Amino acid sequence: MADKTKSRLPINWFVVALILSLYVLGYFLYPHLPEQVPSHWNMAGEVDGYSSRTFHILFFPSLILFLYLVMSFAPVLDPRPESYRKFQGVYEGFRYLMIGLLMLLYMATTLYALGYTFSIGKIVRFAIGLLLVFTGNYFGKIRHNYTFGIKTPWTLASEEVWNKTHRMSGPLWVVVGFIWMISVLIAEKLAFAISMGSLMIVSIYGCVYSYILFQRLKNQ
Repeated sequence: MADKTKSRLPINWFVVALILSLYVLGYFLYPHLPEQVPSHWNMAGEVDGYSSRTFHILFFPSLILFLYLVMSFAPVLDPRPESYRKFQGVYEGFRYLMIGLLMLLYMATTLYALGYTFSIGKIVRFAIGLLLVFTGNYFGKIRHNYTFGIKTPWTLASEEVWNKTHRMSGPLWVVVGFIWMISVLIAEKLAFAISMGSLMIVSIYGCVYSYILFQRLKNQ
């Protein structure tokens, strides 16, 4: 039986300190922030949702810290914790990239609230594109688990289906990631439609592929 305590990823206290520094930054910026801070943008890149400045400086750093800890302990909770040791470098890279991009997004929304004008939508799409390129590039190295990767009933039921589905999907996710990044060059509504549409297509294709492959292997 696998020792799950050894599967938890080590806590990087430098990263934790960086996340906690967001609280300090929020404390100093609090008097300069408006009472209502933009918190949501529509497909056209227009603000259509607000939150209080107190919520902004407390919730988002807390969310980032929570996600970092969840990703650190996820291998312990997974039914197959031993799998993470086989792709620990990839998972750690994803964890750091995710946290870094979330911190960047927090900084961007804070600067926007302070009056700096730029497109939050473009920053979000470029950040998601980076994540998709990174993840797709290493899909083939992700071993069978129940938390990280393409999880369909058929990939979870068969390690062979899992491996082949991820090897097939990897290049497609890289292409979609570049589409998301390039979409920052076109109009917001069209960029949103193209980026979301491309992601939905490859996601559905991966699910269908895993089902067909599972059935084919079962009938051999």
